[in-house]
Amino acid sequence: MQALSIAAAGMADARLRFETSARRTAQAPLDNLAEEAVEQIEAKTAFKANAAVLRTADDMTGTLLDILA
Repeated sequence: MQALSIAAAGMADARLRFETSARRTAQAPLDNLAEEAVEQIEAKTAFKANAAVLRTADDMTGTLLDILA
């Protein structure tokens, strides 16, 4: 199912964005603290949204398999 791979890729991208922002914050904590905080919140929200899509796709696949069984 295409939704599973898209959601997994979105989660990986959000994780990478969060880690990159955290690394920049650790190197220069006071340079762009507000921008980095916003970036981290956005990445966290994107990760959660993609995880919800993944769960829903998994539930739909399970329901379909139950119907076909």
